[in-house]
Amino acid sequence: MNSNNAAQNGEKLKFGLVGTGAIAQAYVRAFEDCQDAALVAVADLRPEAAQAIAQRAQCKAYDSHLRMSTSEALDAVIVCTPPITHPDICIDLLRSNIHVLCEKPLSVGSESARRMIDAAHRAGRTLTMASKFRYVEDVAEARRIMLSGLIGEVILFENAFTSRVDMSSRWNSNPKVSGGGVLIDNGTHSVDLTRFFLGPLAEIDVVEGKRSQGLAVEETVRIFVKSMSGIIGNIDLSWSISKENASYIDIYGSEGMISIGWKESKYRLYSNNQWVVFGKGYDKVQAFRSQIDNFARSLRGLEALVITEVDAAASVQAIESAYAALRRHSWTPIAASVAAAGDSQLTGSAGFAA
Repeated sequence: MNSNNAAQNGEKLKFGLVGTGAIAQAYVRAFEDCQDAALVAVADLRPEAAQAIAQRAQCKAYDSHLRMSTSEALDAVIVCTPPITHPDICIDLLRSNIHVLCEKPLSVGSESARRMIDAAHRAGRTLTMASKFRYVEDVAEARRIMLSGLIGEVILFENAFTSRVDMSSRWNSNPKVSGGGVLIDNGTHSVDLTRFFLGPLAEIDVVEGKRSQGLAVEETVRIFVKSMSGIIGNIDLSWSISKENASYIDIYGSEGMISIGWKESKYRLYSNNQWVVFGKGYDKVQAFRSQIDNFARSLRGLEALVITEVDAAASVQAIESAYAALRRHSWTPIAASVAAAGDSQLTGSAGFAA
């Protein structure tokens, strides 16, 4: 059954899941309360891992994405495998006329991202990137507040994703698998959120901190960005320190500021200096559930994608430019052909491996 038939029959769209690591566990929990999507199959090269997830989700298990896609009548698949595997898996699924929601980062380089997008166009299927923070209710509400003009003209955007984690044995710190270190891992969330609030980005610069864990990749960085509208942003990323901030995004305007926090979100105007609470904080399962339902509803033609193909492509280019800036020790332009709204073409292929 394709998504059009499912929509006509009022049934939930049939989803598959490729990869059964930690991120997949969150998706399984989210599927339990999805309104428009049902998990019917999982695939992993480790049969025992696939079987464990399948038993919990009460669905079928497969030892490869190809076997799953040829055995099940799937509308869509979520890809949760390490980044270096994304192009081949996604292209295989797209060629099987299956829509694909691929976990961030979409790809580790613009050339492979281009191949993925081209495959989606040829197949007439939807391909986009999963990036949970856009779907956090507090983030969406903060953006609405900002766009209302309540805090005046936006001047500065700040984001911090820092947490002390031993990365020595995790694939995220293996550049041959992940494409880099904390910059491509947490940084993909950061540049996507920055674009969500500020619009297309023009320039980026990156400074690396000490490598206290002895990793082959960067583990602490500070990113500086400038949007095409002239707003500046600071981003702190680290696997080696925890700043223990109450908020992970702060937006400063000419008339007030917005603080998006882990446990509550609030804003205040400089005229009265009183905080107004508008959100209850970060809810991971809610974010994943909203992401799945948005993708499913977009396939039904009921609502627009929150993260589009253009957004996915732009995030790849921004991270690629960030690694170029790190190597050059200077501000680096982000290709306008990618950052500009409505243009999904990618340029360049510098690669991310540190």
